[in-house]
Amino acid sequence: MQRRRLGQLEVSAIGLGCLTLTAAYGTPPPEADAIGIIHRAAALGVDFLDTSDAYARGANEVLVGKAIAGRRGDFVVASKFGNLRKPDGTPAADGRPAYVKLACEASLRRLSIDTIDLYYIHRVDPAVPVEDTVGAMAELVRAGKVRCLGISEAAPATIRRAHAVHPMSAVQIEYSLWTRHVETNVLGVCRELGIGFVGYSPLGRGFLAGAITAEPPAGDIRHGMPRFTGDNLRHNLELLAAFQRIAAAEGCTPAQLALAWLLSRNPPVVPIVSSSRHERLEENAAAGGGTASAGCDAGSGGAAVRTG
Repeated sequence: MQRRRLGQLEVSAIGLGCLTLTAAYGTPPPEADAIGIIHRAAALGVDFLDTSDAYARGANEVLVGKAIAGRRGDFVVASKFGNLRKPDGTPAADGRPAYVKLACEASLRRLSIDTIDLYYIHRVDPAVPVEDTVGAMAELVRAGKVRCLGISEAAPATIRRAHAVHPMSAVQIEYSLWTRHVETNVLGVCRELGIGFVGYSPLGRGFLAGAITAEPPAGDIRHGMPRFTGDNLRHNLELLAAFQRIAAAEGCTPAQLALAWLLSRNPPVVPIVSSSRHERLEENAAAGGGTASAGCDAGSGGAAVRTG
């Protein structure tokens, strides 16, 4: 497995997104199987685990804590805070300094660890200056509760402001062959400031791996997303067929080609892939080991996907 830097951290070139091990895309695996996925990831050299207190209302962190118990040194653990839901289900954020500290303590308890390796602002709170939020996070670093800081879903100006208070080791935003808005200006800011970039949903929420052939059912977080419905889905499946032919010509799977493309970007990208099945985990890890065509480019242009 290749290795990459996120600020002071060294991590596997491909990380394991733990979201689907509790809930998100349909029915999650049984707990024993989910823990087995995390252990198998480590055996394959995938040591970078990504979770959040928002995933399954903290149950995802509890699961990760059980998986790493007695093996803390085998993993680099990233978690996030501040991504909330109001009683009516609409999204909200909380970046108040007092809340930052409470959220961190709660995550440490659920994870059953003393220190979180990488702690992100999951959603920036527009009602709180980001400097205040990061200032509270920096106090967690000084207290030894957190090693490095990150920020997710932030605009370039906000990234700069956060980084000016305390170095950001990573920015995390969705990035894949069909979600490329970060190329406009975010990646340039990361390159300029020396911040690592972590791309979530690198397989297009499973679409680029061929996991979606029909509209997702209710209960799946992809249900109702415009790119997975109606004419948009039909159009995108036509594009996927062409991508699958490219992967076959390269001698790898579509998922491996999509990951190889991300791994070839500049600045270096660390994709975090959610895998709830062993065969998918093995397939994805192979891309980070260099067995897929890591230098190939699936086309920097191409036809546009339909998102809505």
